[in-house]
Amino acid sequence: MIKGLAITPPVLGRISIGKVVEKNGKRLPEKDDQFTITTQVQNRDGWLLHPVDEQLRQASPNAKLRTIPVRMLFNDPDLNLRAEYSLFDRQTGRPVCVGNGETCRRFTNQGIQTLPCPSPDACELAKTGLCKP
Repeated sequence: MIKGLAITPPVLGRISIGKVVEKNGKRLPEKDDQFTITTQVQNRDGWLLHPVDEQLRQASPNAKLRTIPVRMLFNDPDLNLRAEYSLFDRQTGRPVCVGNGETCRRFTNQGIQTLPCPSPDACELAKTGLCKP
């Protein structure tokens, strides 16, 4: 058995409610009346839509996703659902910093370090606006 190995399902996409808009130079969430299913890939315009998003929209009235069939693999919510802040390098697509609001793991010149994670608004690295929940 490998120590520290966490058995978690692979992340194939994201389910979001609403969208992110830019107001006064800040990216802020805006509520919406439907879900959006995206891939794990992001470009300057935002997250790319997952192919399942279009399939479910075609099957729903008014092309709005109001329900999504989801299967949970484990009885423990911590194994099924994760929330984190992520900052990616736009050139390589690799994560630079990943945190949960308390601590983060950041790639630095000295290697990967565990540091405090205040939030994207209070973090010096995230002041660029590229750190996303």
